[in-house]
Amino acid sequence: MRSRSRPAPRRSSCPAPRDLRPDRTRPEDFAEEARQASDNVCEALRCAGAELSDIVQVRSWLTDRDDIDANVKVRKDVISHRPAYMLAVVPQLIRPSLRLEIEVTAVVTHSAAKQHE
Repeated sequence: MRSRSRPAPRRSSCPAPRDLRPDRTRPEDFAEEARQASDNVCEALRCAGAELSDIVQVRSWLTDRDDIDANVKVRKDVISHRPAYMLAVVPQLIRPSLRLEIEVTAVVTHSAAKQHE
């Protein structure tokens, strides 16, 4: 079996994602929380030298199935292409006050990464 070495993941000094409004309150409206989570994804991608079009996979966890339509609408407003997508409804996230968690995988080609340096 042949082994292939993988490049080390790029590290950045990206700020921690926000889950609160600037006034430290949580959004009442789920769509507002979904937009904030999407903004966090955009910022993390930017810090890593990637952009939304580099996303190849999205995994989302919701705590209420009634939020599925709002989540899908926000996702479609943010991501215009069609990466692989997974959505699960779970009873609770690690931080009980959150209703949504988003994880993305983005692939940046070597030449695209050099443009961001």
